[in-house]
Amino acid sequence: MKPTDFAIQLSRYLGSYLPGQSGCSMNTVRSYRDAFSLLLYCRDERQMPPHKLTLEQIDRHLVEGVLQWLENCRGCSASIRNDRLAAIYTFYTYLQYEAPHLLERCQEILSIPYKKVQKKVMSYLSLDEIQALLAQPDTRTTSGRRDLTKLSLLYDTGARVQELADLKFGDIRLSSPTVIRLSGKGGKVYLVPIMSPTEKLLWAYWEERDSNYSAHNAYPLFCNRDGKKLTRAGIAYILNKYVTQAQSLRGISPQTVVSPHVLRHSKAMHLLQSGVNLVYIRDLLGHVDVSTTEVYARADERFKREALMLAYPSPSPEPDKTAWQKNLNLMDWLKSLGK
Repeated sequence: MKPTDFAIQLSRYLGSYLPGQSGCSMNTVRSYRDAFSLLLYCRDERQMPPHKLTLEQIDRHLVEGVLQWLENCRGCSASIRNDRLAAIYTFYTYLQYEAPHLLERCQEILSIPYKKVQKKVMSYLSLDEIQALLAQPDTRTTSGRRDLTKLSLLYDTGARVQELADLKFGDIRLSSPTVIRLSGKGGKVYLVPIMSPTEKLLWAYWEERDSNYSAHNAYPLFCNRDGKKLTRAGIAYILNKYVTQAQSLRGISPQTVVSPHVLRHSKAMHLLQSGVNLVYIRDLLGHVDVSTTEVYARADERFKREALMLAYPSPSPEPDKTAWQKNLNLMDWLKSLGK
């Protein structure tokens, strides 16, 4: 069977362009792949087999129909709809150069607007809540000590969950001061120092692990029962287990939803509240631009309030006595009520 032009271009886009020329991570490539899997699945439901789909058949009307199908039939939120549309955007931006005869069709699809979504308030835990969470693993057991090390590293480094999953023994420099090498988005590598208690936990974990494993720098720092590196879902499962325990003890509010990324937000907010410069927080989190890090300053009400209080003296006059306080007859009458 001869492949269609759509199959050829999509294969080149996902297999060569994204990982090769754009330097996208495998997680990004998988996300974009999933977006097109849904598009093909939707068209298959409408009696248009994926292996017969061509670039000429895909227009703005078809893409808008797929997006509507995502919301109405699959129950996806507007945010997920926008994520899928973003993947389609990048493909048709790429296609403008690869198939210039379809330039008008590409621009029609690129003009599909995103849906407006309400921005969520950033969620983070207080220091007391972090302490309550880290108090849950049973350090009398090997698995408990491992989980405590894992959660402490996740919080103390402010790492993304995939960055923690990708950690290898070779990424740890245990000579003082201890530094963790994280591999972030777009292949960016950055160094993060850790605090003394986490350093001691990591030392103990290192010594407890089989020396044959730790001798190999490429071996995963944290593994599952099969000896393979932990997945993002695996780390989220472990975190949720201890969050549930902390919530049952009222250490964390039962209404609080805690994900691995919430620990990253928490670390950034605690640094900001302690007076650490945004530039250093940017470097710790592996952000490219400090404007990305500024979201934490905007989210912290106490930080904004203190900044306003310290800016300059308020020109507003002190409030004068209210009219009823100036009315002596009224005041005398009120005092007489207590006699």
